[in-house]
Amino acid sequence: MTHRINFEGLFSLKGHIALVSGASSGLGAHFAEVLSGAGAHVVVAARRADKLTDLVKKLREQGAKADAIAMDVTSRESVQETFQTFDSQFSRLDILVNNAGIANPPLRFVDATEDDWGPVLDVNLTGAWRVAQAAARRMKQQRNGTIVNTGSIYSHVSGSHKADYNVSKVAIDQLTKNMALELARSGVRVNSLCPGYFQTAINEKEFSTEQGKAYIQRLVPQRTGEYHELTGPLLLLVSGAGSYVNGASLVVDGGSVLSPV
Repeated sequence: MTHRINFEGLFSLKGHIALVSGASSGLGAHFAEVLSGAGAHVVVAARRADKLTDLVKKLREQGAKADAIAMDVTSRESVQETFQTFDSQFSRLDILVNNAGIANPPLRFVDATEDDWGPVLDVNLTGAWRVAQAAARRMKQQRNGTIVNTGSIYSHVSGSHKADYNVSKVAIDQLTKNMALELARSGVRVNSLCPGYFQTAINEKEFSTEQGKAYIQRLVPQRTGEYHELTGPLLLLVSGAGSYVNGASLVVDGGSVLSPV
């Protein structure tokens, strides 16, 4: 027996409470807009509180429910305080988009120092672990929730001059799988969203150079992605439309992973 599909309801997030880390700009800010546009009450978190204020104002002007909490994922105390503040305002957490991340300028492995390596791993991996663990503990107790960790095309392919970043994103992919396996029977789904080449504050200077432009032309799609091209994939992972998707690593890259350069 077939049932008529309610497409609007399938992707709706009405009544959901969502937390987005690394939301002060770029993909994180876009993810916050996507979730709020689908009906979720969005709480945005990042170190740059001034940027969060601007984002919350924009979302509220669009008719969304939005709040901000300052959070530094490199600080265990800051993450704990963020979730304590969250708990004082909300009775549950339905969605986490675990997005905080940084990258160094291109750097050869043999030239990198511990000062180059350490901060990237601390934010991209350890910081993500801190936030994911805090969210997962709450979701496990309420026996419901979805977590999306932001991975990268470099969760799946290698690339020179970015060993620190690549290692952090491969680790995020494995963290996602382990979380999904451990939390599945608690009603919690965990997936990773792995963008290819999208222009953000991390890479915009690099891509604006002649060398960067030439690099883009060697990619399979011969262009970088547009933010809106991540909207559908994100909604799939956090909504009822993806209720049977768990432990997946969804690559959105225009096919670049098929022939890495």
